Amino acid sequence: MLIPDVLAPSLDLVFCGTAPSRASMAAKAYYAKPGNAFWPSLHAAGFTPTRLNPQDYPTLPTLGLGLTDLNKTQFGNDVDLDPAAYDVAAFVDKMRRHRPAAVAFTSKTAASVFLAGHFGLTGSPPYGRQAQDFEGTALFVLTSPSGQARRFFTLEPWREAAAFVAARRRA
Repeated sequence: MLIPDVLAPSLDLVFCGTAPSRASMAAKAYYAKPGNAFWPSLHAAGFTPTRLNPQDYPTLPTLGLGLTDLNKTQFGNDVDLDPAAYDVAAFVDKMRRHRPAAVAFTSKTAASVFLAGHFGLTGSPPYGRQAQDFEGTALFVLTSPSGQARRFFTLEPWREAAAFVAARRRA
């Protein structure tokens, strides 16, 4: 495992990416490349009370949040990853064990791999909450925080997922 999962039972939401970037591997922290918008977006969307840094990733469960990737054996850009290294079965097992209220995929690639591998769905999923849940776990597709995807980035799907978390906490 390149960067350990940050999971605990019954989290409000687990963020799932494809695999760590080279910068994340070097820093041994999730979403560590300076141009990545993950950490600023967490705060801007309302998931965290303050802006966190990549090295703060182990503290996320105290906020009801978790982190994982579909590929736990490789790192780099999505185009450089071996499609066979995406382990949907292991991801499904982790989600069944930990039972988060929601999963938010941090890219269409991650969401597409999961939706095709588990549900047999093909094509590009829409951003935001998905029509299908996974065994009672809500599914969200977020715009990628990667600097390479900046032209497609919008905070709206992130805010939708944060509103789900806020409503869960109020219930």
